[in-house]
This record gives sequence, C-alpha cells and structure tokens, in this order.
Amino acid sequence: MNLLETFRTGLDAVVSHRLRSALTVLGIMIGITAVILTVGLGEGAQQQVGSEITALGSNLLTVTPGSTTSSSGLRGGFGSASTLTVGDAAALTSRVVAPDIHAVAPATSASESLVAGTTNWTTSVVGTDPSWLTVRGRSMTEGRFIVSHDLATRADVVVLGTVTAQELFGFRDPVGRSVDVAGQPMTVIGVLDSVGSSSSSSTVANPDDQAIVPLTTASALLFGGSSRSSVSQILIQATSGATLSAAYQEADAELLNLHGITTSTAADFTITSEQQVLSTATSVDRTLTILLGGIAGISLLVGGIGVMNIMLVSVTERIREIGLRKALGATPGVIRRQFLVEASVLGSVGGVLGAVLGLVGAIVLPHVISNPITVSPVAAVGAIAVAVAIGIVFGVYPAGRAAKLPPIDALRSE
Repeated sequence: MNLLETFRTGLDAVVSHRLRSALTVLGIMIGITAVILTVGLGEGAQQQVGSEITALGSNLLTVTPGSTTSSSGLRGGFGSASTLTVGDAAALTSRVVAPDIHAVAPATSASESLVAGTTNWTTSVVGTDPSWLTVRGRSMTEGRFIVSHDLATRADVVVLGTVTAQELFGFRDPVGRSVDVAGQPMTVIGVLDSVGSSSSSSTVANPDDQAIVPLTTASALLFGGSSRSSVSQILIQATSGATLSAAYQEADAELLNLHGITTSTAADFTITSEQQVLSTATSVDRTLTILLGGIAGISLLVGGIGVMNIMLVSVTERIREIGLRKALGATPGVIRRQFLVEASVLGSVGGVLGAVLGLVGAIVLPHVISNPITVSPVAAVGAIAVAVAIGIVFGVYPAGRAAKLPPIDALRSE
C-alpha cells in the first residue's frame, strides 16, 4: 500500500466516526485557541506598556525626592520629602557639569479640580517651565506653550491636554477661554498634541489628561507649601539613547554634591529611567504570560491524551480489520502509518480550527476587554505545528500497539 492509499484509508476511518473525531478535535481546538489568545494578550500588554512609557518622553530620566520621617517616627514613601529644588534643576543644565544632558525640566504636580462654566473635571495639574515640552517630546495642536515671560510674571495661563480640553469645552475651541484651576481663574493659551495613550491603562497616567501651568504660578497660587522652591520631580532628557547612562551618572554625581552627600547609599533622591520602568513592567507581563500560557498548555495536554484515548479505542474496535489486512500482506509499518495518519489528521484539523478561532478572538475580544491582543503569523503557524505534533506523539503508542497485533489472534477475536 502506497502512502497516498494509506492517507486515504486513515482519513476514511476518521470520517466514519464523526462524533468521536469531532470531540477529539474540539479538545485540541480549545487548547490551541487558549494558547494563541493567552500569548497574544501578553504580547499586546507588553506593547501597550512600552508605547505608553515611551510617550512620556525619549531618553528620559526622572529624579524624585527621598522619603520623610515625622517626629513620631512615621516614615513617608519615596517622593514625600522636599529635597529637590529649582536650583538643583538649574545646576543640571550646565554643559560643564553635565555635557550629556540635553534638557532639564523641574516639575511639581497635584490633582486639582478644573471648572469651565458649568462643567468641572479633576485632573493632574503640573507646574513646570518651557523645557517641559522638549523633555517630554510633546508638541502643540493649537496655541502656544509656556514661555519664560510667563514664569517671570507668574502669569495666570494654562495649557490643556486633549482629553482635558474635550472634557471641559467639548467641541468648542478652548484657546482664549477662562478656566478655574483650584479656584484660580486662568486663561487657556494652548492645547497639547495627543500622544494617543489609552486612558484605561493603570500602568501610567494618561499624558493626554493634564493641565500645565507655569511653575512659579503653581508654587505661589495653587499648591503653596512651606518651601516654594521645592519640586516633586526633575525631568532630564539625555542627548541620545547612547548617552543615557552617562547622563544618569552626571546627574547623580551633581545632586550628591549639591546636597552634601558623600555616599550614593545615603542619597535623598532617586533617579529612574524609562528603560527601568519598561523593563520592570515587561518582566511582570512576561511572567503572567508564561503562567497563563502554561495553564493553556495543560488543556493542550488534555487534548493530546484525548487523541491517544480515541486511537486506543479505535485499535480495540478494529482488531479484526487489522488482522485481516495483515493476513492479506499488510506490513506492521503500513498499519503503523495508517493509525499515525489518523492521529495527525485529528491534530491538524484541531490546530487549524483552533488557530482560526484564536485569530477571530484576537479581533473581537479587544473591543470587549479594552486590552490589545497581538497575534503574529509565526505564532499561528507554530500553534498548528504543535497540534500536528501532539497528534503524532500521542498516536505513536496506539499505532505501535496495532502494528504488533498477531494476525491469527486478531482474526480470532470477537
């Protein structure tokens, strides 16, 4: 019997037991679908986190203050101290001190209520200087950004993110209109260009939903506090990705010197890079993807066991057929190939249907769960290959058992 005839015989055996074959295919299909969607969800989450962190600015370093300790011994978290000042930021702009730093923007922020007419919206209000636009890599949709004159005069002006502008003014042009920020009347002078970040993500704040005011205005009129010169963070942009590490070292050394600290372990500030944040977030997503993928892989294993079970039942039911074919001259290799063909057909059909269902789910589910699912063609083809392999691997034992049946014993069986 040639290979084509063996394949036809095996396919006929699968078709002749439709219900049993369908249930076996269903098990493999569910496993393949689960694996594709799980891995796709993990990869989609990694890409989303990466794009949102990148949207915060390129080659970015963020300096935050250390922690505070109250008189009663209660320790605050990182960023609760007032150890960073406008003077620290100014010192880092020196090309002599930090030649690998391109731009520096001091910033302080708080959640405040904005009111425009009868509409109100609570968002993050950021007090900063003109360098913020460069450091964050942002641009303007309309109007202008904060300039040095606004800082010098403590101007009552505000720049809105696209989401903030839409929530307060709808489809009206916000530029030139008045908005109360924490009870202080201010004039909208511009709207930031959107970076397209998902507002549903909890990984980072939505950069399209914020209000930017001059740092001097924020310190004097909005946030107040005991130290008007302190800032909640200093944003640093390196000259390039290649000099990010050098910029980190320069900023760290200069701040330690300014604060009179001799050892880095005693630093009253923390410097983080976007790569560190991205690496941590990606590591968490990758771990969850592996965990969920492992759970989905168990369903594939169950599907493989189902293939083996069905093939063993098929061998038992067809003992007389096997004996007759052997008596007519079929070799053990031919019998073995026939049952392997049956197992591989069940695996490949389940794999193809599972891949198709996974691709459909990748298109439909993001609209339901509001999270992206990324499925690569390589993953889909790999899933089908795994399904075929499962069919073959779990079909080896039943095929070998059928091939070893003595013809006389098979013909005698009832």
